[in-house]
Amino acid sequence: MPEISVEQIEQNFAEINPAMTMAEALAEANRCLYCYDAPCTRACPTHIDVPAFIKKIASGNLTGSARVIFDANPIGATCSRVCPVEVLCEGACVEKTLVNKPIEIGRLQRYATDHVLHSDQALFQKPEPNGHSIGIIGSGPAGLSCASYLSRLGYEVSVYERKPLAGGLDTYGMAEYKMRQSVSHSEVDHIARFGVKFILNTEIVGKNSVETEELGNVNRVSIGSLREWHSAIFLATGLGTTNRLSIPGENLVGVVDALSFIEHVKTRDWEGIPLGRNIAVIGAGNTAIDAVTQAKRLGAERVMLIYRRNESEAPAYEYEKELAKKDGIEFLWQTVPVEIIGDGNVSGIRCKVADGSMREIACDQVIKAIGQSKMHSFFAEVTGVDVDEKGHVIVNDQMQTSDPQIFAGGDCVNGGGEAVEAAQMGKLAAMGIHETLAGETIEFAGALLRDPPKAPVDTIPH
Repeated sequence: MPEISVEQIEQNFAEINPAMTMAEALAEANRCLYCYDAPCTRACPTHIDVPAFIKKIASGNLTGSARVIFDANPIGATCSRVCPVEVLCEGACVEKTLVNKPIEIGRLQRYATDHVLHSDQALFQKPEPNGHSIGIIGSGPAGLSCASYLSRLGYEVSVYERKPLAGGLDTYGMAEYKMRQSVSHSEVDHIARFGVKFILNTEIVGKNSVETEELGNVNRVSIGSLREWHSAIFLATGLGTTNRLSIPGENLVGVVDALSFIEHVKTRDWEGIPLGRNIAVIGAGNTAIDAVTQAKRLGAERVMLIYRRNESEAPAYEYEKELAKKDGIEFLWQTVPVEIIGDGNVSGIRCKVADGSMREIACDQVIKAIGQSKMHSFFAEVTGVDVDEKGHVIVNDQMQTSDPQIFAGGDCVNGGGEAVEAAQMGKLAAMGIHETLAGETIEFAGALLRDPPKAPVDTIPH
């Protein structure tokens, strides 16, 4: 670990978009024009009624404001911090056109949702049980969203999560300067108050019996059991492990994947995070940016982002790249890793550069941020649902898979997108499940389906 004080690290990881004061929130809310045909609402994948929630803030009705938000997006507190608002709601704000400064929709959304989460208010009541039970595999954004809506319809909902904490990437994968784990915990608790049951440390396997077994600290439950116990199953499994580079030296000590690195950061055990002095991060998506910026803020002396193409082709959002530049990250474009060098431990990386020549770059840690693999074997051997040629689960307009009992949404369907997109898919799946089981068509707030923004893809050809 580089020599940097814990106090300095805490300062480095202060929130980049801090909470608003009441005065700031009121002033910002009163800037809103409350557009009738609000482009900000259309730009939000969950179609939150942005003018409505902002107007309620302006009038002092924070509970009502939060209800508008959570009605359309059950993970509204998370999205207020991690959504790419610059290219979604705030990017569409007419104030941006008029005065070149959009309404700070994300921070206003945080202001309202934090009020409710901190006060433990129950915004929605669970009705009498309707006789159906739903099993949800995965507790990330899609799973949480689907669970919330189904519980509000009277379903008994059980969410199965293989990790010790619920929340998926909201809990384990968001940059710490954007959102702390406590926010995800609060949101999970808020959804649990609707009656949703979270079954943690539980892995779903492909045995056809109804038996369960314990393996170490993880319980294994068969898909056959879920079929017996539940009227419908929702797959919110996300993606698999980080892709391999498939180059020599990948197994050296000091080579880690970005999500594991970020998960270590989320513990806030600053002195226990494995960190080199000179770090090379391979990839140029938003996850790669999260890795390089956090490595630098932990005190690494030199952090490089290595990408095989030029900057204009990098999938990370522009504002993310600007953040990394401000943190002093070195960008090595048109640089293709061909070998990781070292004798047991990483000592460098050999790359092919634009002119075709080879270059050796000294480093003592390599972080892979080249996207996650698709869970082909899980879908084929455990659930049996159809996937396309890219490994994405195939669904219809109701988010129903080739198996009528199984629905799916989130990254396992779209191949990797924003949390807000997964939340919308969870909403649509809840509607599809209800129509299938109850024969009733229901539309939740902001349920209008639209083509989501193209998701950045952190991949590298093998």
